[in-house]
Amino acid sequence: MIALPRGFYQRPATEVAPALLGKLIVHETELGLRIGRIVEVEAYLGRHDLAAHSSKGVTPRTRVMFGEAGHAYVYLIYGMHHCMNVVTGPPDSGSAVLLRALEPVQGLSLNTSGPGRLTKALDIDKRHYGADLCGPDSSLYLADDGHEPIAVLTSPRIGVHYAGAWADKPLRYYMGGSDWVSGKRGTVGKTGPAADTTKTM
Repeated sequence: MIALPRGFYQRPATEVAPALLGKLIVHETELGLRIGRIVEVEAYLGRHDLAAHSSKGVTPRTRVMFGEAGHAYVYLIYGMHHCMNVVTGPPDSGSAVLLRALEPVQGLSLNTSGPGRLTKALDIDKRHYGADLCGPDSSLYLADDGHEPIAVLTSPRIGVHYAGAWADKPLRYYMGGSDWVSGKRGTVGKTGPAADTTKTM
């Protein structure tokens, strides 16, 4: 499989997020390939988005978010769970897309419904902070096998109640009909068939 090109990520997070649905995340480990199909994501729009880590500016934790698109932003929550984002947009935008759930495809024996669970199943942790997902020698990357979901649905993001008006914005995107989507499934909008959504590239 071939990694998605950097140009795929060099767009606003609101374009990259729905386009990621149906794509594969691939981790080449010593124990073999671990592959999952992305079925749920959340977009974080940068400094002005009060739910985004980058709203606090550049810190040792968030510096990768202000760098080149197509890199991994991996962080630890609750002292035990890792979450993985892909950096999007132009440099200094601070935008990224959180991977929230996967449909297992190959080599995944653990639950992949939820951002902390999918990284555990894929064996992704802080070692992968800043990993170049577009590098020719990268063992962690995203790929396209031509799969297109029937529909892309939206809702507010999960767990961002602290973000004021940003908590209600429909920036969570997920595949309609998927059994692997995590958390609440209340739909506030529909972007239409993925065939339309993913052609914004």
